[in-house]
Amino acid sequence: MPDTVEVQMNSPTERVLGIGGLFFRSRDPKKLAQWYELNLGIDHRVWQQAAGPTAFTPFAMDTDYFGSKQQGWMLNFRVRSMDAMVAQLQKSNIEVKVDPEKTPYGRFARLHDPEGNPIELWEPASPA
Repeated sequence: MPDTVEVQMNSPTERVLGIGGLFFRSRDPKKLAQWYELNLGIDHRVWQQAAGPTAFTPFAMDTDYFGSKQQGWMLNFRVRSMDAMVAQLQKSNIEVKVDPEKTPYGRFARLHDPEGNPIELWEPASPA
């Protein structure tokens, strides 16, 4: 019980509400922003996203999860329908690798943007 009290006393009373932006370097920012808008529907000026869970998970430095060891981050986007999103991307000749395993978290797929940044698509599992 003392550990619980200590954690509560050391926890911040004010918390962030969510991710307010994602900013990253690009060789051609205008072209890359257009790619994200055209293929994933993300308006680079202000993107109003749907409410839902957001994972915030640091990984070990030697993880293979992102692909290249030089890659320091990976985007994960929630999707309503994995099948519909994959079909849309493939129609635009974008290679998408769908994980055949359905996990307790849902379904996952991988692709890369034109600059090689890894993107993970996530269709959350339906609530039981």
